[in-house]
Amino acid sequence: MNTPRNTQVAIVTGASRGIGAAVAQRLAKDGFAVAINYASGSTQAEALVAELTAAGTKAIAVQADVANAEEVRRMFDTVEAQLGKVDVLVNNAGVLKTVPLANHSDALYDQTFDSNVRGTFNTLREAATRLNAGGRIVNFSSTTLALNMPGYAIYNATKAAVEAFTHVFAKELRGRNITVNAVAPGPIATSLFLDGKTEEQIQTFAKMPPLQRLGQPEDIASVVAFLAGPDAGWVNGQILRANGGVA
Repeated sequence: MNTPRNTQVAIVTGASRGIGAAVAQRLAKDGFAVAINYASGSTQAEALVAELTAAGTKAIAVQADVANAEEVRRMFDTVEAQLGKVDVLVNNAGVLKTVPLANHSDALYDQTFDSNVRGTFNTLREAATRLNAGGRIVNFSSTTLALNMPGYAIYNATKAAVEAFTHVFAKELRGRNITVNAVAPGPIATSLFLDGKTEEQIQTFAKMPPLQRLGQPEDIASVVAFLAGPDAGWVNGQILRANGGVA
């Protein structure tokens, strides 16, 4: 399917940096107009928009806390008004803080579930009526679900919920030719993963996959681009574990 440049529209949540920014860059390269969602701090989002615009892509930055349903509705309103009706939704926004379950505070529990679960729920619910027929939804899970490492209990619980959403929502959209899949990255060299870890811990993670390296944001962006593109039209309700073979 050869689509004229920028005639399809993608929203990428949490796209001002890291994996989200790499996904936005790749989708722009593939011809999508891109909405760069961010929760706070517009500088990085606006810089990415300027970069994409200079390369000939239609791009906008849209502030919204995905955990807030009204802000999610306004985000879709803004994107529709400025870029057009949405074809692709990438649910990348999320938080990761590793704490043993017994030491988890109520506040951190709420923050993790609000961002990772409620945020995905809010965007999926909005997309149910607003995504173009034939669209694509790509959620984000994590390979940590398969590793069961200490400190990840609450985070893993949120990603298990996202995987459940993915499997069921794919069936609930029957008749609209919309696919719903999820990517489950392994260790990726972004600030979300690296912050708070010692060099020894980072090297331990890097040696875990048989490919003996940390993944790069572009590795995941390529997988998202596949799921968002025409070649993945028969892939639906699946979790794609992009982790270098670590699990």
